Amino acid sequence: MSPFSSDDAKSWLPSPQELKNCYPLSKDLKAFIEKSRQEIKNILLERDHRLILIVGPCSIHDLEACREYASYLKDLIEEVSDQFFILMRVYFEKPRTLTGWKGFVTDPHLDGSYDIAKGLQLTRQFLWELASQKIPIATELLEIMTTPYVDDLLSWGCIGARTCTSPLHRQMAAGLPFPVGFKNSTDGNITNAINGVIVASAPHAFMGVDEKGMLKRISVPGNPNCHLILRGGKFESNYDLASIQKALIELSAAGQSRRLIVDCSHDNCGKIYERQMPIFYSLIDLIQKGHREIKGMMLESHLFEGNQTLSHPSQLRYGVSVTDPCLDWERTQRMIHQAYKQLQNTLPKQSCLVYAPHSRTHQGQQSDRPKCGAASERSLLSQ
Repeated sequence: MSPFSSDDAKSWLPSPQELKNCYPLSKDLKAFIEKSRQEIKNILLERDHRLILIVGPCSIHDLEACREYASYLKDLIEEVSDQFFILMRVYFEKPRTLTGWKGFVTDPHLDGSYDIAKGLQLTRQFLWELASQKIPIATELLEIMTTPYVDDLLSWGCIGARTCTSPLHRQMAAGLPFPVGFKNSTDGNITNAINGVIVASAPHAFMGVDEKGMLKRISVPGNPNCHLILRGGKFESNYDLASIQKALIELSAAGQSRRLIVDCSHDNCGKIYERQMPIFYSLIDLIQKGHREIKGMMLESHLFEGNQTLSHPSQLRYGVSVTDPCLDWERTQRMIHQAYKQLQNTLPKQSCLVYAPHSRTHQGQQSDRPKCGAASERSLLSQ
């Protein structure tokens, strides 16, 4: 029986290899993703003087709105590419402290139907579209079983505050071919994240699932490009200079490279999305003063500001987050442009290859994505 044509579509899932065959990487696409990964590594290793910016919605729930956002971000990427290396934040899974919507992969219809097969298919399709437009992709690596479906499309990954102590996530990060950031715990503890960086840098062997969906022993070499992310804690933020210096001291004491990324959202802004702006500007000021251990920042941004309660899809406002509140696109763009001007006389100019614009999938335009086989397409896309 085909994994795409079960009577119970909610239970039977395609293997990672089957979905990768539906949305394969061309030679050009592989080259772009590898180049993006290498540029991030070069920034972390101080071979590239640009800053990493990870910008995008808190979570993905409406692909059309995210396609529109991506089209605007694509233009911005090209405008500021000599100072910033921008990735789109594409979070298709959401960790929950208690309960709630678990993200697009798990519940793509936003109705509790948990059509994971459709969620996996649509997620890979969307990531394929973004990468084909030469937009580097960043995401949180939450569900270990999901990662093999999308790992070849990612340029950067994150282990979140609720999973930074997980041995399984640390082992997974050790085998990934792209840089991975570890966020400090929700209580503000940075030691847990630094320990995650240490563990993920070492080789491991463990039981896992291969791309065919079969259990096997997996051996990984360790990931030398892991790093710390400061995202604030329940009781205090950690984006200020004193907190950053404290983190750098702890990294040095642990024998790790003095480098980190700062998340301007979450507990650093106290979930008050407008505070991301002064936090971002304060970090730009620190970088301008010579604190180059700050390798980049993260921002939560959508087409329109704020957030909304998750309800029936027909009742949702277009381009507004259904999870954490976000900055609107206009302010995001203005903020990055201002920072770009501020840093023009601070950061050395970076000569970098800018890819020509690619055909976009955007409100009414057709995607040039490859097609699955007829049976696979019908099963994956039909309700």
